[in-house]
Amino acid sequence: MDIPVFILAALLVHCVFLVSIFDIYFSSPLVHGMTPQQTPLPPPAKRLVLFVADGLRADSLYELNSNGTPQAPYLRGILENNGSWGISHTRVPTESRPGHVALIAGFYEDVSAVAKGWKENPVEFDSVFNESKYTWSWGSPDILPMFAKGATGDHVYTFCYAAESEDFGAQDAAKLDIWVFDHVKSFFNSSRSNQTLFSALNEEKVVLFLHLLGIDTNGHAHRPNSREYKENIKKVDEGVKEIASIIDHFYGNDGKTAFILTSDHGMTDWGSHGAGHPSETLTPLIVWGAGINYPQKVTSQFFEDNFLKEWKLENLKRLDVNQADIAPLMASLIGVPFPLNSVGTLPLEYLNNSAHFKAESMFTNAVQILEQFKVKMSQKKENTLSFLFTPFKPLSESEQINFLKKIRLYIQQQKYNEAVSLCKTLINLALEGLSYYHTYDRLFLGLSIAMSFVGWTTYVILVIIKTHTNLTKTVPTNNKKSTVLFYGFAFAGMIIAFFLLIQTCPWTYYVYCLLPVPVWYAVVREIPVIQDLTTNVLSLRIGQSIGFLLVCILGIEILVFSFFYRSALTVGLLVFAGWPVITQLWVQAKTRALIWTLLCVLLAIFPLMPVVGREPNIPLVIAAGLLTLLISCFSLANKYRNNEDLKVYFYQMLSIALSTYVVSSTHDSLKKKLGLPVLNQIISWMILVSSPVLLLLSPTFLFQRLFSILLSLMSTYLLLSTGYEALFPLVLFGLMFVWINMEQEALQRYGLSLKPKLAVFDFAYAVDITQFRELHLDDVRRSFFFVFFIVTAFFGTGNIASINSFDPASVYCFLTVFSPFMMGSLLVLKVVIPFVLVSCAFEAVQVTTQLSSKSLFLIVLVISDIMALHFFFLVKDYGSWLDIGTSISHYVLVMSLTIFMMLMNGLAQLLTTQRLELPRRTKHHST
Repeated sequence: MDIPVFILAALLVHCVFLVSIFDIYFSSPLVHGMTPQQTPLPPPAKRLVLFVADGLRADSLYELNSNGTPQAPYLRGILENNGSWGISHTRVPTESRPGHVALIAGFYEDVSAVAKGWKENPVEFDSVFNESKYTWSWGSPDILPMFAKGATGDHVYTFCYAAESEDFGAQDAAKLDIWVFDHVKSFFNSSRSNQTLFSALNEEKVVLFLHLLGIDTNGHAHRPNSREYKENIKKVDEGVKEIASIIDHFYGNDGKTAFILTSDHGMTDWGSHGAGHPSETLTPLIVWGAGINYPQKVTSQFFEDNFLKEWKLENLKRLDVNQADIAPLMASLIGVPFPLNSVGTLPLEYLNNSAHFKAESMFTNAVQILEQFKVKMSQKKENTLSFLFTPFKPLSESEQINFLKKIRLYIQQQKYNEAVSLCKTLINLALEGLSYYHTYDRLFLGLSIAMSFVGWTTYVILVIIKTHTNLTKTVPTNNKKSTVLFYGFAFAGMIIAFFLLIQTCPWTYYVYCLLPVPVWYAVVREIPVIQDLTTNVLSLRIGQSIGFLLVCILGIEILVFSFFYRSALTVGLLVFAGWPVITQLWVQAKTRALIWTLLCVLLAIFPLMPVVGREPNIPLVIAAGLLTLLISCFSLANKYRNNEDLKVYFYQMLSIALSTYVVSSTHDSLKKKLGLPVLNQIISWMILVSSPVLLLLSPTFLFQRLFSILLSLMSTYLLLSTGYEALFPLVLFGLMFVWINMEQEALQRYGLSLKPKLAVFDFAYAVDITQFRELHLDDVRRSFFFVFFIVTAFFGTGNIASINSFDPASVYCFLTVFSPFMMGSLLVLKVVIPFVLVSCAFEAVQVTTQLSSKSLFLIVLVISDIMALHFFFLVKDYGSWLDIGTSISHYVLVMSLTIFMMLMNGLAQLLTTQRLELPRRTKHHST
């Protein structure tokens, strides 16, 4: 297979592997076609006011100050005297959109929303707002429009401030909440002179939604333990008190308003969210007003956490709910149909109503979830051959009728407790059944992808052996046999396609199920290679073969382990430190071996450090900038002869100096709450744009080009750093440069070639194809080093598999106004920079050890594919939400890594071999 064709095939296969995980584990659970369900009895409230304090942690609201006073006096008074309280448990991902969807629509957002940045509707869904008569909402332009867009008719009204107001560097983000409170006040004032609005406000089934983003913005900018975050909670408390008073007064204290205060997600101590840490998943819930229970005094209550004692709330009953349970609670309070896709269970303990009302509401809840189950079951039944369909036995049609009859009978006999108990059983079974049908095809699709994985990896190994080693003889192909083989596999493919066609499967199923056919056809065609390989392996010493295999397995397992425990990288790097001693390389290159060992030990410290962003340390960033300048001055002395090259070099040093200055002054300015200086912002963007250009102007000699790559990437990396991670690329580059030198020594030791002089080695020099040598066993070790260094580049300074490892403070030199796409892109760039350093070093290793880039890259592909197969089987959608989030991000990460490495291979070649030539000025001599 030609190299471009092979790379294209590899890219396509890996894209299928990557996308498959979303179809197999994380496709949308939503179904359509259910009939709305509504409680037949009159509701306790005419209207509902929902306050969502974005990013508010449960402990931040409930805990007392050091002097024993509450953080939010009004809300503390409510939960002690007027209403019910508890903790709302959110799910991963703890982001604003999924949190609001769970609160208002009652279901947990599926991963298909990732592509939309959790802003737009990836799928249409019903919500409490949609079912209401009127909904008025005030707050962020990121949240409100999605519920208005999803609504049928024109009854959901939104009032948003400008997106530019969401500035992490602003004086005080509490102004966002003050904007909301002020606009709600003026809205009620203006309604007195607007008859249409006044009569609409006096209708039943009205919702008022106040989205308060200040706490979240202050948490990102200053951390949740800061004075700003706590002050913002006080302002929200005062605002809620004022709005509740205005509303009660407006409606003449009719006692028909229900109030709910909660949060969409919490926040870590270092000011981020997205993962499943308790500080992110535990949010407050305080409910009071019409139809709500008063505080219930208890002598003792048991919870696994010790919060009750800390918060001095041991004697008030704590009523915990899942976040999706709040949607049915709101629906039952104002008497609107439960949102069609809601999977929440009505928390009856919050309701202060008759046993009859509670039983009817619970029955409505059970029927509404059962409706979803029935639609899901009929869809699956229609698309599966009758003899292959296995129904969910606990909820067969006769069982469903039985349940509904029994519950209705209990309600008629006024056995309300029994009816409620049976409703809860039915809800649990319906949710189980929904999950059963949603994951119906999982095993079948999973096996198809696993077969493709194994086949692909086997094929790549065979390609390596056939084209890059001398282990096989070239065998003439038997045309007759290969024709029979082709028709056999084509027939198998047609049977699979026909089987999928009669079941009306989605087109993606054809891709997943047919992929193993060509992959295994390619493997079976190479049977002569397999036979030759078996003969060669059998002629080797058994102990040697088993030993090599065990070392390979151990190496890959350490890589897999490092995704869960960063300290595994430290262990690996310490083993690497001893490599020159184990292989006796230190005998011929003592100084280099000593520097290698020292740098391995230095790099091994980074994975033991806390994840980046938790504690900013700007002096360390400045120190890294100064150290880079110092190293630049040393290398300047003896490496650059040409004036043009010197100019480029000085410009790169100037970029480093400017980056160091910008980081220092920007963070000083933000500390003083003066915002991001415009000049600093312009310089930052100019450095980002000019760095790659300066890099390509530098000479292509090995040392000079690699050092130029370091300086260009370092100037951008400094701008994106907030602490010790600024030193990471320096140590990594040092190790990479010594690695290139050590590989030369290893090559000489094995007597594979004459050592090229690195000092005069030019990347741009076209290497003659005849100079490429065959693969040696030591090349497997080279490829493993590369994969290990790539993983170290990823996890050296943080766990990028976890969303909450990202700190918005990293991008403050470029922008402070909230922009998920731009901020995300800059954070990805920060992650990619160490990756580029390693890729360029690997490119240097390939050309200096006279190996074709394809041969070493194929070994890398095999190593990363074996890792990916590990993670494919480790993906799960059960257990704690932290485990689920981590398992998917690990698989996506390792698959992206493989696809990325193919692209990086090309980028590294571009960065090392290409040079921009500026037009030279011709000198005119006067005569």
